[in-house]
Amino acid sequence: MALFPASALRPGVRKREVFGWAMYDFANSGYTTVVITAVFAAYFVGGIAKGAPWAAFAWTAALSTSYAIVMLTMPAIGAWADQHAAKKRVLAFATVGCVLATAALAVTPRFSGPSGVALAMALIIVSNAFYSYGESLTGAFLPELATAEGMGKVSGWGWSFGYVGGMLALGICLAYVLWSQSKGLPAAHFVPVTMLITAVIYGGAACATFALLPERAKPQAAGTEAGAWQQLLATYRQARAYRDFMWLLVCTVFYQGGVAVAITLAAIYAEQVIGFVASETMVLIFVLNIAAALGAFSFGYVQDRIGHKVSLAGTLVAWIAVCVIAAMVSTKGGFWWAAAIAGLAMGSSQSAGRAMTGYLAPPQQLAEFFGLWTFATRLASIIGPLSFGAITWMTGGNQRIAILSTAVLFVAGLLLLLPIDMQRGRQAALRS
Repeated sequence: MALFPASALRPGVRKREVFGWAMYDFANSGYTTVVITAVFAAYFVGGIAKGAPWAAFAWTAALSTSYAIVMLTMPAIGAWADQHAAKKRVLAFATVGCVLATAALAVTPRFSGPSGVALAMALIIVSNAFYSYGESLTGAFLPELATAEGMGKVSGWGWSFGYVGGMLALGICLAYVLWSQSKGLPAAHFVPVTMLITAVIYGGAACATFALLPERAKPQAAGTEAGAWQQLLATYRQARAYRDFMWLLVCTVFYQGGVAVAITLAAIYAEQVIGFVASETMVLIFVLNIAAALGAFSFGYVQDRIGHKVSLAGTLVAWIAVCVIAAMVSTKGGFWWAAAIAGLAMGSSQSAGRAMTGYLAPPQQLAEFFGLWTFATRLASIIGPLSFGAITWMTGGNQRIAILSTAVLFVAGLLLLLPIDMQRGRQAALRS
């Protein structure tokens, strides 16, 4: 913790609390790294669905369904958590849900045909929805821990710690996969074990969060309970008064759509277009996480120095370069360069976006406004991968055109970032 300055923390916040908060990023990163990106996605398409033409669409449909559920419910959940000062309680519920659903994925190889596909899709929908709830709720703790000037450092520290957790989970899973393959064991044997490893790491590491991170919010006056749609609309109407926050949400939809393509389809692109094999893909994702951790940690200090907006703009330029390079290269070595830049851009852009959200959100409605941020990121996670899949289908399976088209999302995000005035947005948030 010597690299972490106490001046970045709000009065009364201890470093152990920040460590506990960062441990949740450490805990849940294994889920996205192993389940969504490196292992279960490929196994679903090739193992459970037997490589059927509709397999990739079924995978993206399951993810899109979970994101749609989160979009429609997270603002109401966030508002309830704010009103009852219950972010930590709801976070615990989301954590248990994701851990149990992830562990249950281990039984999917026992089923075949439509029942196996349906069970796997259902568990992905449940686990990814609970993961998304947890991601939003842990982000809502950030402004309670960090000062406005230190939010980038704290956010970057959390993201970088998260990538370390992702590398740990993926590294253990990779070791087991290589051992299994050396023994001639099939994917139906080692994939379930990787799901159990991921669930254990998630649940075990999250215990540090619940032991060290206090609930600093105070219960608010009781209000009228509203359904998910009504609460979503009510929160949106309130947020419209914060125009810089709203610009950030629209910007987030576009650039996070591109990031979602990288997270959900990088392994598929590497194997089908560039020619990676499964073990090479896992190593690629592992190294990408190293780059992402370095980017998130170092860029957290940079963005507090040069500003969140300029920092995010720089990462979007890097993402545009990634799309162009990935679309043009044909060798594994060339794709490694694109992956390295993507790793640095991923960690820093994720950190900068979360820090900007905390900077521009009203202090008394943190969970509620982070619920809107989650709405934007999940909408992006529907738009990005589905657009990639649609372009691939329309071009006869040409994923190079699809990845080049993804650059348009980052260009749009960059243009939508320009109208944001950080000082004006912060003053509006504090006036509330």
